[in-house]
Amino acid sequence: MSVFVVCIQSTFGYIMDLVSKYNIQAPRYTSYPTVPYWDNNINEEKWIEHVKNAFIKYNTDGISLYIHLPFCESLCTYCACNTRITVNHKVEIPYIETLLKEWQLYLNQFQGKPLIKEIHLGGGTPTFFAPENLSFLLKSILDTVDIAKDYDFSFEGHPGNTTKEHLQALYNLGFKRVSFGIQDFDEKVQDTINRYQTFDEVNQVVKDARAIGYTSINFDLVYGLPYQTIESINDTITQIISLKPERIAFYSYAHVPWLKPGQRKYSEKDLPADSYKRSLYEAGKDLFIAANYSDIGMDHFALPNDTLFDAFEKGELHRNFMGYTTNTTKLLVGLGCSSISDTWDGFAQNIKTVEEYRNAVNEGHFPIFKGHSLTKDDLIIRQHILDLMCKHETNLDSYYLDSKNKFEEFINDGLIEVTSDKMLIKDAGKLFLRNVCLSFDKRYWEKVPEGNVFSTTA
Repeated sequence: MSVFVVCIQSTFGYIMDLVSKYNIQAPRYTSYPTVPYWDNNINEEKWIEHVKNAFIKYNTDGISLYIHLPFCESLCTYCACNTRITVNHKVEIPYIETLLKEWQLYLNQFQGKPLIKEIHLGGGTPTFFAPENLSFLLKSILDTVDIAKDYDFSFEGHPGNTTKEHLQALYNLGFKRVSFGIQDFDEKVQDTINRYQTFDEVNQVVKDARAIGYTSINFDLVYGLPYQTIESINDTITQIISLKPERIAFYSYAHVPWLKPGQRKYSEKDLPADSYKRSLYEAGKDLFIAANYSDIGMDHFALPNDTLFDAFEKGELHRNFMGYTTNTTKLLVGLGCSSISDTWDGFAQNIKTVEEYRNAVNEGHFPIFKGHSLTKDDLIIRQHILDLMCKHETNLDSYYLDSKNKFEEFINDGLIEVTSDKMLIKDAGKLFLRNVCLSFDKRYWEKVPEGNVFSTTA
């Protein structure tokens, strides 16, 4: 056996030891504090105050707008999103009318015309909605705003129901980026998670998008799904790479059946063991790197010609409730059931059920049911976690110095490096980014959760 092979096996064994050591429940940190640790100290009156103040401070930098479209025609059992399963498309117009009423509630509080820098349609399945209905919704909103010069409009689409008409209608309104949920091409995996699309369908919708003029295409893939193997991951990713998407999100499957009962279609015994699950990730990552994708942030890969790569290289990558983004906006308005809004010093989440959400809005109320006003400590920790997630480094300050003993193990395991003024995430530490961020999470350590709250880090 060559020295090279022995070295590779030794390195992989070391990684597996770390996976075993650090595979714990932890947040994904699209916010800080994370939702389970919110103080729920924001009512409608206080939320209006947050919104007004944030508009005055941040509108000149641009506002992000997230629109949650929850409807799907079938349940993908792996999914942890807030969805409503129906084949009744008569729900589209009433829901859109409610979204527009909610947007008007925000317009009533803005002291001027909002400058929109970013729009993202998420779900659910946004392409559940007819192209003409999506056009009506978005035109109605865009007629009330100014659009920033460096705007970024994107949407999530199912390869099986995203038509040329969808792509063209949204492109005509300024959408240049689309994300397709693929997950896996293996038939057994698809049957288990109830998510079906063929390579030919994906190939065709990508060709259609590029012919129309879309400049950035993202594919969502998931590793750790039931019955996945190294062979199926390699086959899926090899096919994906042949289509040259500008971005790839390679997510760890979050098994949370206590939150999403659909995941009880299969059990833990059908899932890859921790060590094998990490092997799936390593196999996928190797293929991405070999195909000239760069490791960006957590779970994300991008080609050098994509704006996500450019933002990372310039230290301008941002992360919020929509995930990684190239736009650093401090006011995010979330419309639709379960959407979360962010005024930088406050969070508010909308009611999760469609009917209750519609009732609240139709009665003229902001449909929030929980929220959080950030303390000074929250804001300091939020910046640390944001910097680690987006830049793989953070500045040292008194907060770090007061808790530096928490990081000694990461240093000893070769995951981080600490200089006189910075903490740096090393290559090995990228696998355990959530664990490092967790060490900054003061609220977590003040009240470590009992039972199942978060997904595991591996």
